[in-house]
Amino acid sequence: MITIDDFKKVELIIAQIKEVKEHPNADRLYLLKIDTGKEEKQLVAGIRKSYTPEQLIGRRVVVVNNLQPAVIRGEESNGMVLAVTDDQGIAVLGVDRDMPLGSIVK
Repeated sequence: MITIDDFKKVELIIAQIKEVKEHPNADRLYLLKIDTGKEEKQLVAGIRKSYTPEQLIGRRVVVVNNLQPAVIRGEESNGMVLAVTDDQGIAVLGVDRDMPLGSIVK
């Protein structure tokens, strides 16, 4: 169990996917360029088997914005796209209407 104070440390925001590239060293990963409303960042996301680049570009998604950077198969990731998985694959989390980029998820 975590406390509410622990949860408040996680910065969940709405960002828009601007660019999608195949990861050069992994067949399940994409390199995503996202716009947080304040800056552009690169994320590495394991969603390549479930989405084409065309399905992702322009989509507003929920991201963990303050995750410590990590190098994944040689590429830096500066956050995480939230997604769920079931027997049909992966679904990224988003919003059902256009919210301003950088909006805080509470």
